[in-house]
Amino acid sequence: MITEPPGDRLEDMPAAAGQASTAPGFRCGFVALVGRPNVGKSTLMNHLLGSKVSIVSDVPQTTRFPIRGILHRDAAQIVFIDTPGIHKPRFRLNEEMVRTATQVLHEVDLVAVLVDASEGFGPGDRYVFERVKEAGAKAYLILNKIDQMPHEALLPLIDEASRLGLFDEIVPLSARTGENCDRLESLLMARMPEGPPHFPSETLTDLPQRLHIAETIREQVLLNTRQEVPHAAAVVVDSMEDEGSLLKISATIYVERDSQKGIVIGDQGRMVKEIGSASRKNLESQLGRRIHLALWVKVKQAWRDDPALLRLIGL
Repeated sequence: MITEPPGDRLEDMPAAAGQASTAPGFRCGFVALVGRPNVGKSTLMNHLLGSKVSIVSDVPQTTRFPIRGILHRDAAQIVFIDTPGIHKPRFRLNEEMVRTATQVLHEVDLVAVLVDASEGFGPGDRYVFERVKEAGAKAYLILNKIDQMPHEALLPLIDEASRLGLFDEIVPLSARTGENCDRLESLLMARMPEGPPHFPSETLTDLPQRLHIAETIREQVLLNTRQEVPHAAAVVVDSMEDEGSLLKISATIYVERDSQKGIVIGDQGRMVKEIGSASRKNLESQLGRRIHLALWVKVKQAWRDDPALLRLIGL
């Protein structure tokens, strides 16, 4: 179920309707997934939820705004917040991404800091550590991608991280294979404060439907194009018409240059047709209904510094 967001900040969110009388001992809280770009935050959240909420690609900075995914268990509810990768910004888009990611550090019950363990700790990871320290947040360190390295190489990383004195728990895992993710879930459940759930049990995310559709289309742009296109592309849903069993969607893919428009459209329109076909199939599976999808490709120079367009894509 995809619903409209109840508020811009975490404290604006009301308890779930009809669920205030939860049994004693029920736990509910917010966990932010943070880290530099491309360390597996979206993959981890999708695995823990058992459903795809955040789009995933191997392109850094795929996530552009915080996305909430809700994990429901009999004795607890965890609201995960998948955040944009913290990095050095070059455009207003990137500045907003980093601002929202760092703001979340002050608003959650626990911060889960992800690193790519197969690469060790780099300057980008240490920059994230400093932001977490400045926020005074309670934090766990998640050593992700252990399936891509010998396990004996983990010991030096765990020792180095322990000496920082910043993390209450250090959890090695693989978000891709699921190795040790059950242990992380148990640790997080035990750490959440007692209280009623914030969302009804059928709610998977509070991402507005238009943004969900736009992100599904943008994922296919990322997966099907390379070169300079991925970071320069934005998707805006222009209209949605509900015709009973059919949902008609019109959306625009914005790029910054004519050369990028040519790449997205492709020879005789083959690329945009492939993007549209894959997006339609994914949306039909996710929404459980027939979809008619019309895509347009337009050039909008310097859109990454345009506040109006940034608001349209969720920032």
